[in-house]
Amino acid sequence: MLDQITFFERFETDILSGKKTITIRDKTEIDFELGRVIPVATFETGRKFGNLNIVSIEAIQYDDINEAHAHQENMTLPQLKEVIRDIYPSENELYVITFELA
Repeated sequence: MLDQITFFERFETDILSGKKTITIRDKTEIDFELGRVIPVATFETGRKFGNLNIVSIEAIQYDDINEAHAHQENMTLPQLKEVIRDIYPSENELYVITFELA
């Protein structure tokens, strides 16, 4: 069971403002208990900047990522797909983690 979730620093403002409400990860990063509040920290330095409640975790194929997901990520669809490919170059089986500030 993972005890925290990390994001690149560039996403901190969007998370804290409520503009970013999901993250798309691979299977190695989804071992969270639903409804559990966990710390959120920066990937680069591990600096904690809040707590998130994990609302849901749903499987998705890369090709099924759509405009609704992009909106929840506070990005355009091309931006989101590029970020996903940069992080997971060959992974097609992904997971949408929905969260809210706690």
